[in-house]
Amino acid sequence: MPLDAAVMERPVKATVKAQPLVDVRDLSVKFVSRESTNSAVNGVTFDLMAGEVLCIIGESGSGKSVTMRALMKLLPPNRTKISGHMRVGAHDITKMSESDMRAIRGSQISMIFQEPMTALDPVYTIGDQIAETVMRHEHCSRAEATARALELLQLVRVPSPERRLKAYPHELSGGLRQRAMIAVALSCKPDLLLADEPTTALDATVQIQVLVLLRKLQQELGMAMIFVTHDLGVAAQIADKVAVMYAGRIVEYGRVSDVLMHPQHPYTLGMLASTVHGNMRGQEIEAIPGSPPDLRRPIQGCSFTPRCKFAVKDCLQASPPVVQLDNGQYAACIRAGKGAMPAAPQA
Repeated sequence: MPLDAAVMERPVKATVKAQPLVDVRDLSVKFVSRESTNSAVNGVTFDLMAGEVLCIIGESGSGKSVTMRALMKLLPPNRTKISGHMRVGAHDITKMSESDMRAIRGSQISMIFQEPMTALDPVYTIGDQIAETVMRHEHCSRAEATARALELLQLVRVPSPERRLKAYPHELSGGLRQRAMIAVALSCKPDLLLADEPTTALDATVQIQVLVLLRKLQQELGMAMIFVTHDLGVAAQIADKVAVMYAGRIVEYGRVSDVLMHPQHPYTLGMLASTVHGNMRGQEIEAIPGSPPDLRRPIQGCSFTPRCKFAVKDCLQASPPVVQLDNGQYAACIRAGKGAMPAAPQA
């Protein structure tokens, strides 16, 4: 399905005044070593209601996965400095101890990692790994947990689930390992599911199957989901909201239809122009020139300035203001809301 058609078919949800399930305010993450300090995430702010899907998109190194791991408190504490506020449900993640986090990981917040072969334990069967999570959080017997593991493998459409229950990770294909990883993540029906590029290592047909499955399960179980991806087409298909990250910051945020059809930041526009679509035969892809900045060094002005074809002298002077539009969409750009940029490319 073309990008613009996928966006236009996504239903716009009515605004409901309720407490967000996820509330992140001014989150910053720094990795400190003897040689340098890497400011991986800088002042990230977003919220997410129960049942909504947020896609975080951006180049490698933009801070997407670090933001996810910060929400799970999976970053190495001895060399990581985290500031800001993170709340999921009634839990203030920022202030929680490791023992408290272990109690809610899996039961209220779960994560699907990018490479299931490294996330799954190679010396335990798939059934044992799912059952262990169920027993840990639901305090049931081994037999009950194993029965639940079988139900989960059936839920994620694993063929011959009774046999796969006794299989080790290396005995499964990449697509089946990813489905097993999804089963582990869903084993205790979490309120929030974090998916860190779960389809990157899969071939195209399996990617589509996994995406359709995730969206279906998310809707059936009523979970909120944060989905990290490089693929704007994926965001168009599954997201309610989109956050565009660059150099550790969210540079544009809003409903998927607003951000992808009417981008307000040159970086979002550049990514859309770099996307292959149906009427591009014989045309060159307009790639974004240059490379992302080195986050170990201070950045003066707008971090996207060296790569931006709309840059002016003011962009070098100070960090751009965050401009919020009437539809709730916002962008960190001096041109935002002024209609200075061309429309998004049509598929």
